Amino acid sequence: MNRADVVVERVGRVAVIRLDRPPVNALSMAMQDRLGEIAHDLSADAGVRAVVVTGNGKNFAAGVDIKEMSQLGVTQMSSRVKVMQECFTAVAKIGKPVVAAVNGYVLGGGCELALCADRRIAGESTTLGQPEILLGIMPGAGGTQRLPRLIGSSAAKDLIFTGRRVHAQEALALGLVDEVVPDAELVDRAVAWAAQFENSPSWAISWAKESIDTGLETDLDNGLTIEATGFASLFGTEDRRIGMKSFLESGPGKAVFRGR
Repeated sequence: MNRADVVVERVGRVAVIRLDRPPVNALSMAMQDRLGEIAHDLSADAGVRAVVVTGNGKNFAAGVDIKEMSQLGVTQMSSRVKVMQECFTAVAKIGKPVVAAVNGYVLGGGCELALCADRRIAGESTTLGQPEILLGIMPGAGGTQRLPRLIGSSAAKDLIFTGRRVHAQEALALGLVDEVVPDAELVDRAVAWAAQFENSPSWAISWAKESIDTGLETDLDNGLTIEATGFASLFGTEDRRIGMKSFLESGPGKAVFRGR
C-alpha cells in the first residue's frame, strides 16, 4: 500500500486522519491495517487531545475494496474479518473524542468506520448506507452491532435488509449523523468541534468515554461499577487537583488542565 492512502495531519492538538485513495477511497486491507496502527499510535500520544476522521476529495469512503475482497474464500475471510473488526475497533477505542467528518459516499465499510466515531458531522450532499446485502453478503466490520446500538434495531434492520441509501437529512432524523453542514464547511466544523478539547482534562474524558461505551454493553449494576472505578481513579490525577482548586478559588470553567 502507498502509505499516503491514509495520512495524518496535525491542527494544533487535533489529529486529522484523511482517507486518500481516489476516486472513492475504497478501504483496502492495507488501509484497514494502517487505520488500526494509526489508532493505536494516537491513543498513546499525549499531545493529541481529539481526532477527526475524514476523506480527501468528494467522498469519505464508498466501502471496502470489493475487487480485493472478491478474491477471498471462506477460510481466508474467516481470518481477515477478525482483523478488519480489530482495526475498526481500535478507532472506536481511541481514548479521546473522535469525530467523523463524512462527505459524498459513506457506504458499507465507510459507514462502519464512521460508526466508530463519537460524533458524526455530515456534509449536506452526503449519502450513507450499508448496501452489503446487494452483494449477497452482510456488514462485517461492525455494522450489525454498532448501527442498531446507535439508531435502534428496527431502523438498522431496514437499512441493512434493503441496502438502501439515505441522504444527509434523513440520516440526521434517524440519528445516524449528529449534524449536517454545508459541504464546504465540513472539515472546518469538525476540527472546531475537536479543538474544544485541546485543553481538557484528558484522563477524565478517557474514563468518561470508557464508562459510556463499556457500560452500554453490560447491565446497569456493572455499568455503575465501571463508572465508580473511573470516578475514584481520577482522584489520583493532577487535573483533578487543578480543577477542584480552580473551582474553589475562581469558580467553574477557569481551570487550566495539564493532561496529567
